[in-house]
Amino acid sequence: MPAQTYLHLITGGARSGKSRYAQQLARGWSETPVYVATARVWDEDFAQRVSHHRQDRGPEWTLFEEPRHLSRLPLANQVVVIDCVTLWLTNFFVDTRQDVPQSLHRFKGEIDALRALPGRFIVVTNELGMGVHAETAVGRAFTDLQGWANQYVATQADAVTLMVSGLPMPIKTPP
Repeated sequence: MPAQTYLHLITGGARSGKSRYAQQLARGWSETPVYVATARVWDEDFAQRVSHHRQDRGPEWTLFEEPRHLSRLPLANQVVVIDCVTLWLTNFFVDTRQDVPQSLHRFKGEIDALRALPGRFIVVTNELGMGVHAETAVGRAFTDLQGWANQYVATQADAVTLMVSGLPMPIKTPP
């Protein structure tokens, strides 16, 4: 396993193939990758989505479900898929009663802590700002939070890939 940190951000729209691509990368780097699910299951529809994602992965995967404090998990020297920033941010956003600066601060702290761990981290996120303009003030605040969080991870990342219609488009490549 690597003694240094490698961070790869995979971004794109809904159903663009982000998770599938992240899992392919991880399986190419490790026979026993780790999957960190950041979601809270809010309703039956979402429970079905979670079940579908679980079925996509085989028994070789170690699964952790953690809504906020990923840096506390035993992830050092592992190949890790973190899926996804949007749901991770939602947890901070709800916990802080929609306080965007506080949510962003907590999120950045977690990214910094992960960046200090040796390992390969593949972080999946959504490009909310490329979609429809949010109708509500809360929706717009969350879209802003997501955009700033994505920018922060991208600056910290060694590589960034934009997924478009299932195709990976390199945006930032390692030196």
